[in-house]
Amino acid sequence: MSTTEKNLFSPVTLGDVALPNRFIMAPLTRTRAPHHLPNTLMAEYYSQRASAGLLITECTMVTEGSSAFGDDPGIYSQEQIEGWKLTTDAVHKKGGRIFMQIWHAGRAAHPLLNGGKEAVSSSALAIDGETHTPEGKKPYTVPHSLTVSEIKAIVNDFRQGAINAKAAGFDGVEIHGANGYLIDQFLRESANQRTDEYGGSLENRARFLMEVLEAVTEVMGSGRVGVRLSPLNSFNSMKEEDPVAWIRFLCEQLNRFNLAYVHVMRADFFGAQSADVLSVAREAYQGHLMVNMAYDAEEANQVIASGQADSVAFGKAFIANPDYVERVKAGADLNEPNPDTFYTSGKEGYTDYPFMTA
Repeated sequence: MSTTEKNLFSPVTLGDVALPNRFIMAPLTRTRAPHHLPNTLMAEYYSQRASAGLLITECTMVTEGSSAFGDDPGIYSQEQIEGWKLTTDAVHKKGGRIFMQIWHAGRAAHPLLNGGKEAVSSSALAIDGETHTPEGKKPYTVPHSLTVSEIKAIVNDFRQGAINAKAAGFDGVEIHGANGYLIDQFLRESANQRTDEYGGSLENRARFLMEVLEAVTEVMGSGRVGVRLSPLNSFNSMKEEDPVAWIRFLCEQLNRFNLAYVHVMRADFFGAQSADVLSVAREAYQGHLMVNMAYDAEEANQVIASGQADSVAFGKAFIANPDYVERVKAGADLNEPNPDTFYTSGKEGYTDYPFMTA
């Protein structure tokens, strides 16, 4: 590869944030926040990985009582703000940059994880199958279909979440519009059967996301806001008949926000649907395009050098290799991740993966 070509090690600017490289740590749920409180263990985990160009946190609740995983963190209380400061301070001391992924689970939030609070969504349609709860695996419940006034209240929760993330010292936020959670439940037709201004046409289904973006960019500045989208992912009973037209429309609409980046997942977790959504996103979106799902460093370098994307987010590689950037640079072997510890508690499989030896 020519030294003049862009690659993973090339500096880049996302909106208002300058990165020393294009290795992005993808948002990864790890369930290490008992009582939804960020803590010193989480600060250690993120700061170990601070050599990434950008760290994006696990999905973080903007609304109390919207947990989908039990020990997922929140950003709706002062105690959580103080807890997250441990992480941002630790990352910044190592010269890193970190965005918080702000999130509402919608119908993926089971009442048994939320003190009996009813799940909510765009429409009264349950996710197929079961989820883990304190009482074992249970079927997903039929959610309450949000009223317009309730939608506005959740938009305000995202606004407050951004205010709180800023107070906690984050460099920016990523709005989670992917993987079948609340924003995606409005965006994609399989979950949205509304007949009001939030349903029907893609323009209407995108209204909630656009209102969240308006609120959050007012707080953070557009150059410190990203958004994540999953046009193909069938996780959480999601489907869009024409994902190519869907991603084209959204990318065209997102251009007006002048965001730090748009983060597009290129595939489906289960392989149920496939299409070339990245070429369309690249053509339609005029800003920084971040891509994700099953890239290794070699392929990532190729897509950056060719201009197909501007940065690449890695998940499992960063779970198992806190020094992933340094290992790629050195051509060193990689640690293998242990899936059995992805969603457990404590240090095992979290902060105890070894660094390279000299």
